[in-house]
Amino acid sequence: MNSTHSPLKPIYELPAGVKPRQPAPFLPMSRKEMDQLGWDECDIIIVTGDAYIDHPSFGMALLGRLLEAQGFRVGIISQPDWTSADDFKLLGKPRLYFGVTAGNMDSMINRYTADKKPRSDDAYTAGGIAGKRPDRALNVYCQRCREAYPGVQIMAGGIEASLRRIAQYDYWSDKIRQSALIYSKADLLLFGNAERALVEVTQRVAAGEKMSEIRDVRGTAFLAPHGWKPEGWVERDSSVVDIPGQIDAHPNPYADESEMQKASAADVSEAPAADVVKTIQIVSREARLAARREIRGRTVIRIPSFETVTYDPVSYAHASRTLHLESNPGNARALVQQHGERDVWMNPPPIPLEMAEMDYVFDQYFARNPHPSYGEQVIPAWDMIRFSINIMRGCFGGCTFCSITEHEGRIIQSRSEGSVLREIEEIRDKTAGFTGHISDLGGPTANMYRLACKDPKIEQSCRRLSCVYPGICENLNTDHSSLIQLYRKARKINGVKKITIGSGLRYDLAVESPEYVKELVTHHVSGYLKIAPEHTEDGPLSKMMKPGIGTFERFKDMFDHYSKQAGKKQYLIPYFIAAHPGTSDEDMMNLALWLKKNSFRPDQVQAFTPTPMAMATTMWHTKRNPLKRIHRSSEKVDIIKDEKRRRIHKAFLRYHDPKNWPLLREALTAMGRADLIGTGPKQLIPPESAAEKTMQAGKGNARGGGGPGSVGKIPNRSNSTQGKTRNAGGAIPRNQSAGRPATGQPFGGKPAGKPAGFGKKAR
Repeated sequence: MNSTHSPLKPIYELPAGVKPRQPAPFLPMSRKEMDQLGWDECDIIIVTGDAYIDHPSFGMALLGRLLEAQGFRVGIISQPDWTSADDFKLLGKPRLYFGVTAGNMDSMINRYTADKKPRSDDAYTAGGIAGKRPDRALNVYCQRCREAYPGVQIMAGGIEASLRRIAQYDYWSDKIRQSALIYSKADLLLFGNAERALVEVTQRVAAGEKMSEIRDVRGTAFLAPHGWKPEGWVERDSSVVDIPGQIDAHPNPYADESEMQKASAADVSEAPAADVVKTIQIVSREARLAARREIRGRTVIRIPSFETVTYDPVSYAHASRTLHLESNPGNARALVQQHGERDVWMNPPPIPLEMAEMDYVFDQYFARNPHPSYGEQVIPAWDMIRFSINIMRGCFGGCTFCSITEHEGRIIQSRSEGSVLREIEEIRDKTAGFTGHISDLGGPTANMYRLACKDPKIEQSCRRLSCVYPGICENLNTDHSSLIQLYRKARKINGVKKITIGSGLRYDLAVESPEYVKELVTHHVSGYLKIAPEHTEDGPLSKMMKPGIGTFERFKDMFDHYSKQAGKKQYLIPYFIAAHPGTSDEDMMNLALWLKKNSFRPDQVQAFTPTPMAMATTMWHTKRNPLKRIHRSSEKVDIIKDEKRRRIHKAFLRYHDPKNWPLLREALTAMGRADLIGTGPKQLIPPESAAEKTMQAGKGNARGGGGPGSVGKIPNRSNSTQGKTRNAGGAIPRNQSAGRPATGQPFGGKPAGKPAGFGKKAR
């Protein structure tokens, strides 16, 4: 089992004798299209829960075109009827395997609101129609593939597979669910950005290997008999490694020879003791590090079993923390978790793509349109991203409520300038309706393009959960000059009239580059700019791993300054989360006071939604803080599960809505802050008026009527987990989009940025 440490072969290097296929106009979705291409069968059939849009922002297209470039015939089965196996036979049996994804979002997030109510629409479906995919679509699709063709090989991938690869808390059923491998019965599961694993596995299956026997590829997970491990490997219990910060001691460059010898002996202490006395040798630092890496590369960490984490919240929190500590591709070890008589084995995360490889993936042929079978039906996600470009992937922010990092990783993978500029020209020349406006140059985060650790060796050994919390790491390069240069060159392309930035901005990085803020504000803001301080108080911010509100205020000052300098009236749209773990009622009250003081009036809000594998979800389920070492007496986190408290927290964000005043008056009185009820400039809400008293008396408060006396649920029209706000100086038009879908990468490779992924990230 040595593939995880062998020299990497670029994904654009094809096996001897293999040539790329002539691109199909669209990857076929019917036998008729296969006949037109002269195919008697498909090598690979991708089954997806999304409508098929042949565009690099959608995972099924990105990976399908990549496999096509590798010489394979790829078909698409989009949103099949899952009530029988009939639709899974539309293209016949694939020669190699079915590749199955739930789509660009986890299917449960796609189908249900934070209040666990069915959504009325689906942005990834033609016509926006809801109900075109089942709950836990990955599992259902895999089972139907097996039913259609017993014995067929199945590869699972995408956001749902990635975030459910181990035992995970499921918000919608309020219980711990087993790994998706158990339910789906897939031969192999790809997680993270999957291009490298996808290419290697597919080439090996084409050469005759059984997928179920491929166990040495990074970024893959599989089932094995309990206790199985490769020859020469050692297993360690996760309690040994669950310590914060750097695990390996830094060598002392000023140590004398005897100290170096002692350190050398300690480094190899894990190796079996010899029966004979050996001569003491001085081992160089490089040799010691190489030996340490060799031992580490043959170590698997056993985390608590499914059965254990099901009944023991502390063990669940510990397992979650261990998984996140073992997430850096430079030093991560394999993980294993018992499920009954079998183990779920997870190889280390995939090695990020180099820039030339990213270009290779994104530079393939794309029709850049929905499949013709949808006719004139509108696909909302396509409307949102048709004129936008994904320039990077990954996020080193580590926000605990967000699943991007768990899926795409912390190391930023960027495309070259040339590749991005070529895609702008493609949009100009091939996309119907283009008027000269590029709606985004971004990704999961708008301004992390080409940002990285200053020293690759430090990056490989780092075990921090965030590069920017509690402060920006001194080893992080925050130079935005490459992004500034890209913006300037993009604006000069013939036919481009305007470029705006639609992806979320990391403002704590932006303030490190005033030149970038000036460039952004002067040329790339179209009236409003999304920003996500999430909260104002240190308590919840520390559980989110977000910077203090002072950094946001610093950015706002720069934004206002450069907007005025450019002669523009522009506004920030800040997002805030209600009911996040670690948020007290007083925290929400203080946030409401800050909002009023700064004349922000949130228009749409939503409470925190626990998404699979996110660290804030661990807090929600266990009431423990996995950002610190877990033990029985570790810090307890305040969790807002009570329905009334959740309504109060949301009501504080919409302090200006008269419908919320009765509930807020009751809450403020109970908190001993009735002094905030009044008409003064420092008071939050007005006292009860005579008209309200009359209305309440007329409707009968006992029955909970509507109007000002109602304390019913706040209307929720947003699919995000954050609040959309407006500045008092200018209301957002009712039909303005609240933002794009999350970005992610395919068969492993956004629940936000652009949609992508044989799945992608939910925030």
